[in-house]
Amino acid sequence: MSVSLDDAYVQTCLQILRALAGQLEKAEDHCKTAGVSPETLTEARLAPDMWPFAKQVFEAGHHSARAIEGVRAGLFGPELDPVPSDFPTLREQVAQSIATLEGVAPGELDAIADRDMRFEFKSHRMDFTVADFLLSFSLPNFFFHATTAYDLLRSQGVAIGKRDFLGQARGKA
Repeated sequence: MSVSLDDAYVQTCLQILRALAGQLEKAEDHCKTAGVSPETLTEARLAPDMWPFAKQVFEAGHHSARAIEGVRAGLFGPELDPVPSDFPTLREQVAQSIATLEGVAPGELDAIADRDMRFEFKSHRMDFTVADFLLSFSLPNFFFHATTAYDLLRSQGVAIGKRDFLGQARGKA
């Protein structure tokens, strides 16, 4: 059995992004019921030199949906602009990422899997094939940011668990 990039990348990102959408709802509910300001969560960091929760959520979208836009263009780089840190905007960011990934046509990524792809940041350059970029660079980054967002919510007392991170697994049809 062969595995397509759609299954390995798109469907996996969708599973975790949908779960992240649920985590955002629980985080917002936590703020209301616990009397915590939303900024307490959206600006929370695991360490002083790490990005806050809002940026972690944004980066999960960056390394999933916006990575698709990057492979289509053959070029991907970091997004360094400040990101909004309010829950409605974070929910919209995740919803847009989900919509972008749902719009990837089956077979589209496999058709360009061997195409050249480049990551650039200032003078730093990394050359990949599309498949290698998605599976060895973007997917690990996606999981890093999605996991960090989950960990930040847990560290702030939001009542979420492993199932909230995993979301709905794909079962046998």
